[in-house]
Amino acid sequence: MSAVRRHDEGDDLLRAYFERLGSPTTWSGLATKSFYGSDDLRNLDYRRDLGDPGDFPYARGVHADMYRGRLWTRREVCGFGSARDTNQRLRFQIAQGVSGLSVINDNNGSLTIDADHPMAVAEGGVQGVSLSSLRDMEDLFEEIPIDKVSVAFDLSGLDSILWMAIYAAMAEKRGLELAALRGTVQNDTLHFQFCGYGNSCPLELGLKSSVDIIEFCTRRMPLWYTGNANLYDMRENGIDAPQEIAFGLSLASAYVEKAIERGLNVDEFAPRRAFYCSCHVDFFEEVAKLRAARRMWAHLMRERFGAKDPRSWQFRFGVHTAGVSLYPHQPLNNAIRVAYEAMVAVLAGAQSIHCCSYDEPIGLPTETSQTLALRTQQILAYETGAARVADPLGGSWYVESLTNQIEEQALKIMGEIEQKGGMVAAIKSGWVLQEIESAALRRQTEIETGEKIVVGVNAFRAEREASTPGGIHESPPGQGEVLAAAVRELRRSRDNRRVAEALRHLHAQALGGERVNLIPPLIEAARSYATTGEMMGTVRVAYGQPYDPMGVLAPPRF
Repeated sequence: MSAVRRHDEGDDLLRAYFERLGSPTTWSGLATKSFYGSDDLRNLDYRRDLGDPGDFPYARGVHADMYRGRLWTRREVCGFGSARDTNQRLRFQIAQGVSGLSVINDNNGSLTIDADHPMAVAEGGVQGVSLSSLRDMEDLFEEIPIDKVSVAFDLSGLDSILWMAIYAAMAEKRGLELAALRGTVQNDTLHFQFCGYGNSCPLELGLKSSVDIIEFCTRRMPLWYTGNANLYDMRENGIDAPQEIAFGLSLASAYVEKAIERGLNVDEFAPRRAFYCSCHVDFFEEVAKLRAARRMWAHLMRERFGAKDPRSWQFRFGVHTAGVSLYPHQPLNNAIRVAYEAMVAVLAGAQSIHCCSYDEPIGLPTETSQTLALRTQQILAYETGAARVADPLGGSWYVESLTNQIEEQALKIMGEIEQKGGMVAAIKSGWVLQEIESAALRRQTEIETGEKIVVGVNAFRAEREASTPGGIHESPPGQGEVLAAAVRELRRSRDNRRVAEALRHLHAQALGGERVNLIPPLIEAARSYATTGEMMGTVRVAYGQPYDPMGVLAPPRF
């Protein structure tokens, strides 16, 4: 019996020793060759197709000195429990060396329902911070100098405009000038259609609120990035690299068109637009993808939209390492995946990076796992030398060929979108959703059949782990009810006459139509301690939508 086992083990060793690469294609299915040479780039013109870092078309980076001038912003997305719970974690992050803060809200916030909504209690603070009013925002940033730190709001639905209004109300209450605040709001209501929140963000109302943010920040908050076209969430649904770029640039173009329709000059707002990208696990494909995106955006802004300011041509992007590439099996493997993906982001020239925590497929990050994610960025910045030179892979025959190949595929997809009337029309028709579902099925089939090897999942498996290194994050019992009780107490203790007056004014302004910016009346309502559900419910009613997206609550009488 032992001899047979030794023979089997020997065969296994021989197979492993002589094993060769199974698939010659990239993660997205792009064909590759054994090697690349000068013939693969014989039509490349350096000045036309690449340019130096900091020069049009920015394939090699948006700044000449890149990280020699300034390192990327190092963030770790944060949000759980109450505003005070998240405040403590943010301050922990600051102590560990983050250079920017990034906050995400819970599912209730994404739906714009309050923590005391009958259907909200179980979800309160589970997948993000619970925020229902200015009081919560004040708790969230207590003792944090928001005039000295860049803050990112990782939210894309109608909650985007609510958070901007409440944040502005808090800043003004602190005596701060809005024009001095730095940060980013994701604000991609079009992509939010594919995030699983049903019709809580009607497409037309979402587009209007997105442009309100662009307009308000252009006039009042010039250092604030008015939106990130969210390529990342689209990629998490299963699409490939060329689709990620094509869908993302098409989303961004739709907002540019709507802002111009509003009466803004493209060079007024385009320099403060950005992108939120995925860095997936296929190393060279992801570097090439982001280089292609920079070049494509530069041409799009200059040639299609007539932008004249070079800052309007620059594809500035933050990176979130690919959560969808992580698995609960052998969770420490995820730390390795994240490190490689973060290296991609640096080599591709990201302006901001969030590293996933290795335990994210199991639960919210713990302090231990989030510290390791931040240390991953810090080791990249200070030890590896990866940040020393702008576009260190530029000129590689393989990388340049792959960049061209991805651009060609992405342009083809963008052409299909234009034939359908643009991204808004493509979303309305159901075509985008169909493409996403087809891609997701293709990806899953590749993993289940073993065509794509995922270490620890469909190869090199081990017995299921009984615990996770570093422990897991657990919500305390009764958390949702505590959050709901706090909102009920707010309603009892505030000046409800003032709230009613502010909501009546908000309703009247919302009836004014597309060109009436709703952020000023929302700021006024936020100051009165109206809740997020009350504010957005009032706007919904004015636009002929149900007050409550869950269909439970009737409009209050104010």
